[in-house]
Amino acid sequence: MSSGDAALQSSSSKASKKPTYSRFTQQELPACKPILTPELIMAAFIFLGITFIPIGLSHLSASDHVVELIDRYDEDCIPVDNSNSEAAYNKRIGYIQDVKTDKTCTRTLIVPKKMKHPIFVYYQLDDFYQNHRRYVKSRNDEQYRNPAADHKTANCEPESMNNDNQPIVPCGLIAWSLFNDTYSFSVNGNSLPINKKDIAWESDKTHKFGSKVYPKNFQSRSLIGGAKLNESIPLNQQEDLLVWMRTAALPNFRKLYGRIETDLEANEMIKVVINNNYNTYTFNGKKKLVISTTTWIGGKNDFLGKVYITVGGICLFIAIAFISVYLIRPRPLGDPAYLSWNLDPASN
Repeated sequence: MSSGDAALQSSSSKASKKPTYSRFTQQELPACKPILTPELIMAAFIFLGITFIPIGLSHLSASDHVVELIDRYDEDCIPVDNSNSEAAYNKRIGYIQDVKTDKTCTRTLIVPKKMKHPIFVYYQLDDFYQNHRRYVKSRNDEQYRNPAADHKTANCEPESMNNDNQPIVPCGLIAWSLFNDTYSFSVNGNSLPINKKDIAWESDKTHKFGSKVYPKNFQSRSLIGGAKLNESIPLNQQEDLLVWMRTAALPNFRKLYGRIETDLEANEMIKVVINNNYNTYTFNGKKKLVISTTTWIGGKNDFLGKVYITVGGICLFIAIAFISVYLIRPRPLGDPAYLSWNLDPASN
């Protein structure tokens, strides 16, 4: 045997890397492979257009039926002359941090249209970054659920222990910075009660916060971050805390304060007494009181309706453009028999 024959026999004896033929590996299994003809494309765009535009119009109509009152009060509730910005800033900080100062502020709102109950009351904060990584991590969910885990304050620094080295319950920066402005309403001299029950998620009350976990050593240090908690009420019943603990994804956000369970007539004057306690002046944040009704889409939001109308309009425009081109300069469709999945595998 010559050396060439030996080399050929040696190479053929090696395992081939070519995969074994199968219809699965070659993607030849029966499948739905639609041919995107011009008629099909135009029909799809027309269908999307005539579907999205009515949906967008219905969203805008529902949003227009929402009656909303927004009152920014953080500037007007501070008796400071704004002629000198730096001096005004320092006076605001001194005012809000002085515990002896009466921070009561009275505002008057006029109802533009009849508001049917339930009417939702929100507080809105702007330029407050609850989504900051260190802020979001500053909590211990096990401590909030389990009464035997009050000593577990991992991740809660710097609000983990008080000055006597005792654990703070609930610990963490989120709880420490709990919003503490309060609102009371009256119409025509009559008090307008606010229902603050069931404003938190049911899952938070039953799973995330324990019914036997009580506040302890909370806001007991020299630097007070926000509201104090009643130490005789378990965490899962302190719904203002539960609402606050659901951190917002964006720097401008609203949180539910309560509900008004009576109708408000058009042009009625609402007197709002605000205790302006929460410090947003250090970081130049904004505070707003929001009173709003809801519809089937929720609160007032024109964005989703405009998106639907825009996308529907673009689809209709593309459909009209395709129809025009197809009528002016039509092109014959190729023979689908020459498509790869229509050819006989044996002939390849």
